[in-house]
Amino acid sequence: MKLFSKIALLSLPALVLAGLSCSTASAQTPAEVVPVIDTAVPIIVNTVKPKPLPNGIAKFDGTVMNATSVQITVKAKGNDMSIRTFALSPAASAKMQDTIAKGGYQYGDRVSVIYNQSSLQAVKIKGKASKSL
Repeated sequence: MKLFSKIALLSLPALVLAGLSCSTASAQTPAEVVPVIDTAVPIIVNTVKPKPLPNGIAKFDGTVMNATSVQITVKAKGNDMSIRTFALSPAASAKMQDTIAKGGYQYGDRVSVIYNQSSLQAVKIKGKASKSL
């Protein structure tokens, strides 16, 4: 056992010296750093801003359920559970009479109702009426 410990003690400094002289890190040259161009950066463009409506006026988009010369019932575009009935203003009622004479709005026609928020009275109705049969 004494012989083994003497050999290990004498060979330890030789192993350390061999390890230091054969280091692979000293033989390598520093790697070149290549700049990486990031193409995933979003491009910011100007957003489309809707026309502002006058105070107290709002817009409701949807499909017609029923339309007469005095009121219109509209189902919301994104929410089938939201149904609103708007009374027509005198100007909108006169325009609706002309539309009814040409065939009127039928179930499923897409419209935008511009209405007064306080009285829920339709000021203007935008949309294409169906052709009469």
